[in-house]
Amino acid sequence: MNTEDLKSLIPAVDTRSLVDRVEMNLMDFFIKRNLKPGDPIPKEIELSAAMGVSRTVIRESLNRLKTMGLVEAKKHRGTIIKSPDIAEILQKSMIPRILNESTLRDVFEMRLILEVGMADLVVSRASDEDIEALFSIVKDESLQTADTLFDVDYEIRFHGKLYEITGNDTLKSFQSLLLPIFNYAYSTGLINKHFENKHYVSHKELVEILRHRDADKFRNGMRWHLENHFKRIMINPDGSAENVTETEATLNSPEISSLS
Repeated sequence: MNTEDLKSLIPAVDTRSLVDRVEMNLMDFFIKRNLKPGDPIPKEIELSAAMGVSRTVIRESLNRLKTMGLVEAKKHRGTIIKSPDIAEILQKSMIPRILNESTLRDVFEMRLILEVGMADLVVSRASDEDIEALFSIVKDESLQTADTLFDVDYEIRFHGKLYEITGNDTLKSFQSLLLPIFNYAYSTGLINKHFENKHYVSHKELVEILRHRDADKFRNGMRWHLENHFKRIMINPDGSAENVTETEATLNSPEISSLS
């Protein structure tokens, strides 16, 4: 009898720890009961009796769920369901020097995708005061070359304002997490810096495009603004470039060229 046949006849042994299993059972219980943020959960002693485990195991499982932001203790109410703060959870593990190169590169790419993709929200929700605030940030911007390592504080102020304009609190929280990792991946040489095209749309030019409130042009302008970074991630380890024919065709269109 081969292994596959045995697997169909003998159930696999659950090798997870008791705390792991209790944790998963509690989450399954929350889902089946359709509990919402603010709803109380049973007391430790009740859970212990119902699940046939010690209160110590229940307490450790609940502490894990607290760390995940799924439950919290409230005075006079006990433990209740909480809507987790996704960015806060990620922040605990987003440590550049600990993340492997593959993850750092993925985060680098994610920031680029987010900033190009949020153009419609920025254009539709930016007030005149928001645009003036952006102009105030970029008024002293000096000319930079493609090889200049960006100033993190300046990037956070400018791009952070764009994230704020979207009105999306989760996006805004993500921005504060992504930029330090973005800078780390760039400054440590993880992202290859050698490419030919060195032109890009500046922050000042982006604000001018935003003033005209054209979502398509702003999206293309942001893509062109980040072009040097896209070039870096599209260079393979052997120095060859990924297939960027379609991207280059878009960036060289008359609409994009008119932004420079």
